Amino acid sequence: MKPSIPKGTRDFSAKEIAYRNYITNTIKEAFSLFGFAPIETPSFENSETLLGKYGDEGDRLIFKILNSGDYLSKVDEHLIKSKDSIKISPKISEKALRYDLTVPFARYVVQHQSEIMFPFKRYQIQPVWRADRPQKGRFREFYQCDADVVGSKSLLQEIEFIQLYDTVFTNLKLEGVTIKINNRKILSGIAEVIGEQDKLIDFTVALDKLDKIGEDGVIEEMIAKGISKEAIEKVKPLLHLSGDSKEQLNVLKNLLADSDQGLKGVEELRYVINSVEKIGLETAKLQLDVTLARGLNYYTGAIFEVAAPKSVKIGSIGGGGRYDDLTGIFGLKDVSGVGISFGLDRIYLVLEELGLLNDVEIEKPKVIILNFEEETILSKLKAIQQLRLKGISVEMYPDVAQSNNQQKKQWKYVEKRAIPFVISSVENDQFILKEMDTNQQKLCSLEELISICQ
Repeated sequence: MKPSIPKGTRDFSAKEIAYRNYITNTIKEAFSLFGFAPIETPSFENSETLLGKYGDEGDRLIFKILNSGDYLSKVDEHLIKSKDSIKISPKISEKALRYDLTVPFARYVVQHQSEIMFPFKRYQIQPVWRADRPQKGRFREFYQCDADVVGSKSLLQEIEFIQLYDTVFTNLKLEGVTIKINNRKILSGIAEVIGEQDKLIDFTVALDKLDKIGEDGVIEEMIAKGISKEAIEKVKPLLHLSGDSKEQLNVLKNLLADSDQGLKGVEELRYVINSVEKIGLETAKLQLDVTLARGLNYYTGAIFEVAAPKSVKIGSIGGGGRYDDLTGIFGLKDVSGVGISFGLDRIYLVLEELGLLNDVEIEKPKVIILNFEEETILSKLKAIQQLRLKGISVEMYPDVAQSNNQQKKQWKYVEKRAIPFVISSVENDQFILKEMDTNQQKLCSLEELISICQ
């Protein structure tokens, strides 16, 4: 049987790891610069922690873990015969792989609240899993790079997160990025004024698919969810809203005149957008998008989504928003939070397509010692120890060359790995050192070798 890996997962080569480390290290540096501290949570959680937090669509994408042992033995026989997977699932699966990092973070905050100083700023870079249909830029196992603040309702946090996005993409030299912003209070207000407030979730889930299925697809889904055609007609102008942020906000203000919630969302957006415009951004562009909904149920205020440069055909490369009471589901009330996420895998694909990873160095030793004669191995091992004590990365080719062809094989190994310094021989504690870039060779002592290679 030919070995394979599950669809939606990947192996990573040393080259790919080097590129991914470059991206994550850039993000980590920005997180630290903005005052965030790292935490980690388990790869799987109790099912009750995750289920019901992401809406029906999210729940369907959660990977459930079967209980160990004879997991069917305690399930009622009639229930098994019913083939009702929704009812059987809780009986045979008590754990699930995490769907994102936000809900586990909310659980963490509640569980460790006595140890936390609020407002609490944390970042987290870990894999998540979703039982989604794999396609370009969409995987079943992928990394999220999250930063969140809990314990503050200040809109200054939203402004900082926009600046954080801008800082990361500036440092990655990724131009043409657009940070889209909206507010769930506005969406709630729209649902209210069109008379469909009880279908807010259905409304936002459908609206969030505008980029994927188009206007006709969104309308068709809204009708299927029971939203009236009259209400949809009232929404249609919003799908084609034009003008700058100020003009769009004025249109929204008039449209939502009868909704206190909607008007509050407009003013929150106006404050954030105006502040960012006055401060300025280095690379990214901030854009109001009233159709941005983000389907996750826990968002209550500002919502963000980051679009890649238009030249790259890929989905969003980041997103997030304000959640006023996510910790409330775990018993800790009135703790507002806001956070964003960077899509590592999609950012990688974008940088690769634009040629922005070409200068990233792949990890390799600085020095290699060839193995042409057995009698000098001990001297070489002693030299390796001294070099490593000085922080110089070094390795020795493991097999002793018994012929000219085997010596050529070792030189070929050096060339393929592009190792800059090569020690071909040791004579009386003197090293024959070749610098591959210049093709120059010299005899030097251990002290001179260390000085040259540091």
